Amino acid sequence: MRAFPLMNRRQLTGLALACAATFAAPAMAQDVVKIGYSGPLSGGAAQYGKNALDGMLLAADELNAANVDVGGKKVKFEIVALDDKYNPSETAINGQRLVQQHKTAAILVPHSGGIFALQTTNERNNFIVLAYSSVPQITDRGNKLTLRIPPEFTTYIEPFSKYLMERFGKKVALVGADHDYAKAWSAAFKPGWEKLGGTVVADNPMSYNRATDFYSGVSKALAAKPDVLFVGGASEPTALVVKQARELGFKGGFMVMDQAKLDEMARVVGGLPAIEGAIGVLPVSADPSPVNVAFIDRFGKKFDGRVPGSEALWNYTTVHATAKAMQLAGSSTDAKAIHAKLDAAYKALTPEVNPGGVLGVDDRGGTLTKERGGAVQDGKIVVIRTEKN
Repeated sequence: MRAFPLMNRRQLTGLALACAATFAAPAMAQDVVKIGYSGPLSGGAAQYGKNALDGMLLAADELNAANVDVGGKKVKFEIVALDDKYNPSETAINGQRLVQQHKTAAILVPHSGGIFALQTTNERNNFIVLAYSSVPQITDRGNKLTLRIPPEFTTYIEPFSKYLMERFGKKVALVGADHDYAKAWSAAFKPGWEKLGGTVVADNPMSYNRATDFYSGVSKALAAKPDVLFVGGASEPTALVVKQARELGFKGGFMVMDQAKLDEMARVVGGLPAIEGAIGVLPVSADPSPVNVAFIDRFGKKFDGRVPGSEALWNYTTVHATAKAMQLAGSSTDAKAIHAKLDAAYKALTPEVNPGGVLGVDDRGGTLTKERGGAVQDGKIVVIRTEKN
């Protein structure tokens, strides 16, 4: 004798669907919001790309722990990272994949060539380019769905040049990297240096992302008897250029473009004394403010004691700001509405998630910040102010 009557196939199917819906309900209650990343995760600039990405990952962890609500729904943030090997063509392919497959409303790219590649399609395809590059042309183009994350590098040229001229002399040799970002830096630096009374005695860019031996290029530049070398690409190869210049007997100073970080360079070559005379952006590790120290601590706990660079810090805050803009817009998919709220979003952030002190976003889509420089003097990093009097 049966305890329950027999059910027909339609009844059993309905019961199964009802049970599945019951058990699936908690997982479906939280939407997934994906933010894209395309940057170098292999090759000579891989560590730079990883540093940029890790700041984003830390922010996503914190947002998920906070149970963020967007448009009345709890959401989980996910960073979808793709390797582009620092190749703009790969960035363009990755951008299509991120938008079409992952439905990302925003994609962060940490190199100007890739940023420019995405700017050709992002307005049409409705996604925000989160541009981690200080090249002024990024916002000069008038793209309505771009956020330039760091300050424009042009703010560093005059104060850094004056510092080096006073300490070392007015003859500079250009031995920076040969990628698009470095070319833009060099093109702006040269007239800035000459405007202050300096001369450019050599111009010999090198492939920082594909080489590890720079003796030939550095030797050629040193033959022109410069007082200063203009260097810069990712931190690791930049440090090797400085090291090889010293091994070849160079006694002058180094103008370090802002992609490279002084503390990261020092770790490559055995300490700050090895890069004595270099000036670049102030490393995150040299900023003693309480919110910055707390950020370093949180970053180190997640990433095995590593010390973050400025790309990790700025991109960490950018993910928090993007999430806040989504909240203010009431949407995680409407790129135009999200972009329109970025200024208000940065201003609404707490100091804890904005340790770099971003003040907002200007009408061209660039962040408003007060960045500082740092110079290695007597084996220590000292602060060099960049703002004009």
